[in-house]
Amino acid sequence: MNMDFHDRKNSSSYTNRQIDTLWLDTIKGLVEVKDKKVLDIGCGGGLYSACFAQLGAKQVIGLDFSAEMVKTAENENMYPDIVSFRQGNALDIPLEEGQADLILERAVIHHIKESDLLTCFSEAHRVLREQGTFVIQDRTVEDCFLHGSHEHIRGYFFEKFPHLKDTELKRRHTSEAVTHALEKAGFKHIHEQHIWEERRKYLSMDQLREDLLARKGRSLLHALSDHELDELVTYIEDQVKDFPLVEKDRWTIWKAEKAV
Repeated sequence: MNMDFHDRKNSSSYTNRQIDTLWLDTIKGLVEVKDKKVLDIGCGGGLYSACFAQLGAKQVIGLDFSAEMVKTAENENMYPDIVSFRQGNALDIPLEEGQADLILERAVIHHIKESDLLTCFSEAHRVLREQGTFVIQDRTVEDCFLHGSHEHIRGYFFEKFPHLKDTELKRRHTSEAVTHALEKAGFKHIHEQHIWEERRKYLSMDQLREDLLARKGRSLLHALSDHELDELVTYIEDQVKDFPLVEKDRWTIWKAEKAV
């Protein structure tokens, strides 16, 4: 089964997490946020929309295709004078052209077919102002298939259930495909980098077990049955012994500019 983002019971799956300071420092190093108009596409529970407000953005619009996610984000909104949320699709952004200085698509493009990447990026190009910046953050296959370790818990998913690799291969784009689509959409000055973003600190196996069994923020685990998920947790318990544990995920970030 796949995760149903429209199901109310999953609406808090991407909330109540601490944002890694490395992510904040990375964004500050990539683009000036202060006094800018920001569009956060695929905003989920609004965590990163709030970060842009904290970084001094003039206006932030969080956009998500799930009405339930938007409701959750609105309920959790700590910056109503700066941040607003609306339902919408990355392939058909409900904004007029030239409305944003910065667009973020974090953990979005793996939900989009490769044949639709150009449409997705063309829409971002349309909505950006001249000299605007487009930031994409997602995982490539290379990011996902690193070996399991004390920090990289995700690697254990594929060691226990190799068939999950097929799920990832179908939804993950290569760096070359992303760069090609960005260029074709008209973006310039494309830069790529990797970061190891802290996901969460676990003080005990009980905490990690609870997080895994809830599939919280882990849409891939919705491809497992409840029984398989129990087996995975048991497998990870045998691999991970030392706590506290700081789990990290490796991401690829692409920065592109709308330039003449």
